[in-house]
Formats: sequence, C-alpha cells, structure tokens
Amino acid sequence: MKANLSTLPKKILIASDFYLPGFKGGGPTLSLANLVDRLGDEFSFDIVTRDRDFGDPVPYPESHDKIGHMNGKARVFYLAPAERSLRRLCEILRKSDPDILYLNSFFSRQFTGKFLLLRWIGATRRIPLVVACRGEFSPGALAQKPVRKTLYIAVARLLGIYRDVVWQASSPLEEQDIRRVFGVGAKVVVAPDLTGPVIRDRKRMPHPEKQAGTLSVMFLAKISPTKNLHGALKILSEMDGDIQFDIYGPVKDATYWHKCSRLISDLPRNIRVKHHGAVAHDRVGQLFIDHDLLLLPTEGENFGHVIAEALSAGCPVLISDRTPWLGLADAGAGWDLPLKNIGAWRVALAQCVAMGPEDYRGFRRNALQFVSRVYHEEDVVAANRVLFQAIPWTERGRLEESPAG
Repeated sequence: MKANLSTLPKKILIASDFYLPGFKGGGPTLSLANLVDRLGDEFSFDIVTRDRDFGDPVPYPESHDKIGHMNGKARVFYLAPAERSLRRLCEILRKSDPDILYLNSFFSRQFTGKFLLLRWIGATRRIPLVVACRGEFSPGALAQKPVRKTLYIAVARLLGIYRDVVWQASSPLEEQDIRRVFGVGAKVVVAPDLTGPVIRDRKRMPHPEKQAGTLSVMFLAKISPTKNLHGALKILSEMDGDIQFDIYGPVKDATYWHKCSRLISDLPRNIRVKHHGAVAHDRVGQLFIDHDLLLLPTEGENFGHVIAEALSAGCPVLISDRTPWLGLADAGAGWDLPLKNIGAWRVALAQCVAMGPEDYRGFRRNALQFVSRVYHEEDVVAANRVLFQAIPWTERGRLEESPAG
C-alpha cells in the first residue's frame, strides 16, 4: 500500500558551518541544537556540517561515520575540508532526499553558497528553501567587510537566487533587516530562537554576595568588531571601583584582538582583565551565577542567546539597544543603551559598583522576572513549527507552484 505522504514527517536537511559537539560557533550553533532538540520528534532532521569546531585545526576526537552519524535527534554528516565539494554535497542532498533545505547562515561560503549554486544551476531538484540569516543583515554586521557583502547581495538579487526563499527572522527587528535588504515582498516568518536548558530551567540560584565598591563583570562572545569588546574596554577605562572583567570567547579576528590587547595594557590598576578563551555550553550557567553583570555593547544581535542566558541565571545585563532585549531599565533588570552615549554606560556601571548586597539581590530578582515575562517557550516552539509548516508542498520533495516573488 502506498503511504499517505501528507502524514509523513517532513524531512529537513540543515546546512550549518558548525554543530555539536562544537561550542565555539556561538549563538547559531545553540539555535540549531535547540531546534533539533525541541522539534526532533515532529520532523526528521539531517545536518551537514564541518568535522571540527570554529578555529580548530583538527577534527573532533570522536569517530564519526561519514555516511551519517546520529547525534541526538539528528543524523549528522561531518565533512572534512576535502569533502566539502559540490559533488559530495550533491550526494548528500540525494541521500537525504529532503522536503526542505534549511541554511543556517546567509554568507557561509562552505555550505550556503555551494548548496545555492547546486540549486540554481539545476544540479538537483528545486527543494523548498529556508534561510536563517542569524543577524547577518543587521547594520552592524553589514558594516564589516561592506563592499564584499554589498556586491554579493546585489548579484544574488540580480540572478534571482533567493527569489522563492522563506526567510526565518528571530525577531521583528530582524524581519525589518531582511526586508530592508531583500525588499518588502520577501516572505518572512518570525520564529524566535529556541533556548536550551539553562533558560528553560531558570530558577533562583545562590550567588556570591555583591559588596559595595566592587563589581565582577563578564563579556561572552566571539572576539570580533561586531561584538565590540573594544567598546566595552573603552567604557571601563575611566571607571572607579574594584572591577574584575572576565572575557570569554574565541578570537575570531586576530587583528581586532591585538587592538583590544593594547587597550587592556593601558587600563588603570583598579580594572583587572583576564581572557579565558572559549567556554563550553555546560559551563555558561555557572559563569553567570559567579558574575555580577554581563557587559555586551554589541553592534547588533538577532536574538542574543548570551543575554537570555544571563537574565535566566539572575545576572543583570548592560547591553546596546541593538538587540530584541529592550525595556531593561524600566524592569530594573539592566540597561539597553545607545552605543554613542558612552557617558550613560559609565553611569550605569557606576550604579552597579555602588550597590551593596541587598540592592543587588533585588537587581537579580528583577532579571529573572523580566525574562520570565518576555520569553514564553511554548509560543516560540509553536512559531518554529509554523516556520516549517509554512513551506508550500504537495508531496515529498515537490514544491507547489506559486507566483514568483
């Protein structure tokens, strides 16, 4: 008997530069892992990715089956550099035989660019396509290497490569960014990033007592211009009080890190700085418990996992106003400030330094209450489910005919 194809779970092939067990890829890796964890019982996921973590010269130590290794609820194809050819990706497409191709980046040359080329030249059937641009269209992100990015976007639009794409936006703010780049007619589904257990299991946790005149501050992100570590150091450079500043995250831009290092060497003695490098996901929750404040003057975040995790651990945040996490000051959970108003950043930090244990306990409670009020996981899961259900299809692997957009 022929199966009723409409009742079969949709097969989704995800292309991503990084995936578990990697952790140095930051938010996009977390977003993808949480998506598979929460929807892996409803959809069939295959993932094609690199065989090593961000910046690592050697592959993961585990022995992975190149045909497809089960990692949690997904079958994962871990590819060495020599295996990321058009021919190999075409083979994986045919083996996976997906209903939907999901690209976890817009500018990824290793995977997004190659899969789009295969699709555009007709080397494979025209699989329905979802693109998650993961903040790559924010003004701050586009300002990095702008000539190359602007040229690529212009050529892609001219050739119609993204004509029938469904775009995933993690917030209404990112939806605006996508429409600014690809036009008001772009098909965009707002499906916020799914969070991990650090946030789902949020509860009051024991924190070290905060003493007046001291502050333990942390920065957690890739070290690159977009995350603006240099801006954080400039803000700290004229602060009073006993401040410990811990930097967590891999170096993405060595030249930029050198610029930050020069500023670190010039900081006054009351500002102590230590770079700890990349940190595994399972250690992040404890780091937020051990620190008084997350400082992240980012140029732009489509979601901001690190912000959500900090608030969920009762760690107030001092961030830019270029993320979805707004209204922090009104909630007494932190601040979201314009990058150009450096004086306001220092006033906020000075308030934190001056707080004693009782005031800071209230500050932490406000952080927990804020994230509980604004982030509702079941609604987010439903939005991500709708993202895949929104793809027009009639039977496995055949895109419904629709007017060109």
